[in-house]
Amino acid sequence: MDRVAIVALEEDRDRTLAAVARAGVVELDLRAAGPEDGDPFARAARAAVTHDRIVGWVGWMPSRERDGLASALTPLGAAVVPLRHPAGEQPPTLMADRDGGTSRTLVDTYGVVPYADVDPARLAAAAYILMFGMMFGDVGHGAMLAGLGLAMRAGWIPRLRKLTRMWLFVTLAGLAAMVFGALYGEAFGPTGLVPVLWLDPMDDPVPLLLAAVGIGGVLLAGSYATGTINRVREGGWGYALYARSGLAGAGLLVALALLTWGLVADVPALTAVGAVLALAALVLIFIGVLSESGGGATGVLQAGIESVDAVSRLGSNVVSFARLAAFGLTHAALLTVIWDGTTALWRPGWAAVAAVLVFVVGNVITFGLEALVAGVQALRLEYYELFSRVFVGEGRAFRPWHPEVPEVAEPSGAAASEPDREE
Repeated sequence: MDRVAIVALEEDRDRTLAAVARAGVVELDLRAAGPEDGDPFARAARAAVTHDRIVGWVGWMPSRERDGLASALTPLGAAVVPLRHPAGEQPPTLMADRDGGTSRTLVDTYGVVPYADVDPARLAAAAYILMFGMMFGDVGHGAMLAGLGLAMRAGWIPRLRKLTRMWLFVTLAGLAAMVFGALYGEAFGPTGLVPVLWLDPMDDPVPLLLAAVGIGGVLLAGSYATGTINRVREGGWGYALYARSGLAGAGLLVALALLTWGLVADVPALTAVGAVLALAALVLIFIGVLSESGGGATGVLQAGIESVDAVSRLGSNVVSFARLAAFGLTHAALLTVIWDGTTALWRPGWAAVAAVLVFVVGNVITFGLEALVAGVQALRLEYYELFSRVFVGEGRAFRPWHPEVPEVAEPSGAAASEPDREE
């Protein structure tokens, strides 16, 4: 994104504004013109800086569009002049090509990605699908969800045509649920249609809980890695070193993993390394908070509190991923109840009809309920546990100045300048 000035002769002001509006690639800085009124061209004219019959505007535009706009303005005697980026002002984030499905929506709903930051849209979508699949693990329900995604793509459901762009995301979420369902041996519940490839959630909940926490640790490590890259791009390695969402925070996560491993496996060397690394990370966090607070007794107190908070929050964040197993267990338990009720009712005659109704209605209700719960919980983990480390601020969307240009426009700048020429 380039900071530019659009300059033109005063008598060509209106024609230049019309050309800029038609191009629609420049975000003009019109703050000096006051609040918006009914005429965008009059407002842009008020915002112009005039000197010796030269008018100019400043703004932002994508670098790749600069040559094209310059070619359009040259016949009018106008020009695009590159400027230095103003200190302390963040360029707007280009939102082009940002309608690429739910992977894009996941990030944009949270906030606009700052200009300097890495855009984690695809990684966020992959993490969401993984977490959803673990909580919604069932081959049958996953196949239903994947089929719904394909039906959305084909346009077979009129009410869902507005959501057609989400079809791939929904389909992949269904496939992920099918994979975890195969691992759990679940297909519309414990029906025996698929073998248990890993564990039965109802029989082995503890390994499932540990696996969920382990997956959470990996996802947190990825968010810290992305956050560190963003801190470097925002303020350099010094800023990243002391940031709680940068190297200091990542070091604390690694220290927690080493301490846990050392204590569980009874390896004193790992425990010692983890303790030293944790101490170093806490010192860096303390220094970072102290420098941000401005020092003094109040700053020391704030740094101490936030250092302790960093430890407790990280621990709670890791444990929070246990919900991946908890809601997977809930899904399995509901389907087990439905399957037990179905088998209990299965008898020749009308009892068989009742059994089929219990199975079908129970699965439909569980499918809808658990899909909603798993979707919300995956979103909660994405935003509160992962994105809170990737981003520390919010960007500003690029909004080009692109009003409708009247077919016939009297160049008021030229008209206004005629008396001056006669004089």
